[in-house]
Amino acid sequence: MPELPSPRPEGRRAPSTRDSALDPRSRALEEAADLAMKAPSVHNTQPWRIELQPDRLILRADRSRQLRALDPLGRELVLSVGAALLNARVALAARGWAVTVERVPDPGDGDLLAVVRPVEGSPEPGLAELAPAVGRRRTNRRRFTAHELPERLLRMLTSWARDEGATLVPVLSDTHRLLVTRLTQEADQLQNADPEYRAELRQWTTRPYAHGDGVPPEAVPHVTGREKEALPLRDFDSRGSGGLPPRTDPEAGQTLLLLTTAADDPGAWLRAGEAMERLLLELTRKDWVASPVTQAVEVPLTRTRLRSALTWDAHPQILLRIGRAEPTPSSPRRRRSEVVANSRRQPPPPPGAPHETPHPVDAPAGHRPVSDGRGGTTWT
Repeated sequence: MPELPSPRPEGRRAPSTRDSALDPRSRALEEAADLAMKAPSVHNTQPWRIELQPDRLILRADRSRQLRALDPLGRELVLSVGAALLNARVALAARGWAVTVERVPDPGDGDLLAVVRPVEGSPEPGLAELAPAVGRRRTNRRRFTAHELPERLLRMLTSWARDEGATLVPVLSDTHRLLVTRLTQEADQLQNADPEYRAELRQWTTRPYAHGDGVPPEAVPHVTGREKEALPLRDFDSRGSGGLPPRTDPEAGQTLLLLTTAADDPGAWLRAGEAMERLLLELTRKDWVASPVTQAVEVPLTRTRLRSALTWDAHPQILLRIGRAEPTPSSPRRRRSEVVANSRRQPPPPPGAPHETPHPVDAPAGHRPVSDGRGGTTWT
């Protein structure tokens, strides 16, 4: 088959110098890997490996980064890879490519989660416009102001989730809000009573920013010990180094959305991760912010009770609180060379020459050690 053209949507940047020697498909795949690496992940573990081939991008689980205490089945690891998959699809659509995606294609290889191929045809509708939002998206743990989602936007989010193979369940009634609050509190207490869980948390919240992963103190609220909030976010600040204000409760009612799937297996988890990232990028485009509150979904007992009360036969995968707030700093990212195999880009300049920084240019200066905290799942 002859090489397909790569129409570049108006306003897209020209290829970088390092990409200029690549054919259009290879250049698009390299950019897909770049955007995949910016996806949110549990504890900012970035638990994926990306392999580039001339005609495809392969996403694999990195089990060395699985949270064994919090996530023994790997559900949240696969959710994280699903978010990376959505970003890869966005990048290819922005380059003008249609795609075929094989999800969990080999039952004998549980680490092989997705194979993405650029193909001839029209890009997936609505995805190309999300590309600028990938770099802007943040997990925001600030206090949200008194803004609830407009009904029209809620309907659109529900439709986008459905497009990605998931169902969005708004938590609307006072009874259901109180139930979610109670189950979150209960799950938070059960998790923090587990010493292995606490040790695992410390491992991922005590890393220097330059390490490229984990949860930085600049992105978590400072904890004074006086906070008594109804819906507890994760406390990552027992050392007092949190860079955000202590309060996280909203000024008024906040929007809570529960993302669910019909099945509860790796294929469904992957689709839930894609749906989650689709919603987060759509919200970012419209200047809304979000923060997952997932304790009640992580503990089997509270997850079962949440399912029976809110979703009937569907399986809860992630709970989002949504509102408006000031932005928060970016989180660190791993070096590309540690994540991406078979890249065809030109090698980086020799030492001493101008070169790309290995981590975001807006990384905060004077990095402090991150709190050992008392929390759990944090998506950054």
